[in-house]
Amino acid sequence: MTDPTLTCPSCRTEIKLTESLAAPLIADARKRYEAQLAQKEAQVAAREAAIRDQQQQLAAASQAVEAEVASRLDQERGKIAVAEALKAKRLVETDLDARAKEIADLNEVLRQRDAKLADAQRAQADLVRKQRELDDAKGEIDLTIANRVQVELTAVRDRAKQEVEGSMTIS
Repeated sequence: MTDPTLTCPSCRTEIKLTESLAAPLIADARKRYEAQLAQKEAQVAAREAAIRDQQQQLAAASQAVEAEVASRLDQERGKIAVAEALKAKRLVETDLDARAKEIADLNEVLRQRDAKLADAQRAQADLVRKQRELDDAKGEIDLTIANRVQVELTAVRDRAKQEVEGSMTIS
């Protein structure tokens, strides 16, 4: 293996690097590279810390967004529940109003039927009363006829008796 050489920039002479000449250069280069490596490691550690911070911030932001979404979702659910409750209340009120109207209509029909029934009962009572009056009048007429017939019959008997007695006294 050949020893490494350096070329002088001004005279262009090649100088062989021996350990004694290269050692300070190597140590200096090593220090620079170690410093650069330490700086790079510090930068990487800082970047990793920044990335961890960003990840934590993102996680916190994500949790905040999720909490906000959950909060808004709860609010919207509440609004929907209130809207549905109002809608159900309106439907119940409408149903109750319809049923109240139906009950009022049925009560009116019932009142009309009660009035017709009362009229029919009055008419039936009048009919029964008139029938009784007619029956009573018929009974009186029958009684009057029977009395007249009896009187006439008695008169006819009396005349027949007188005629019979008169013809018996004549003969």
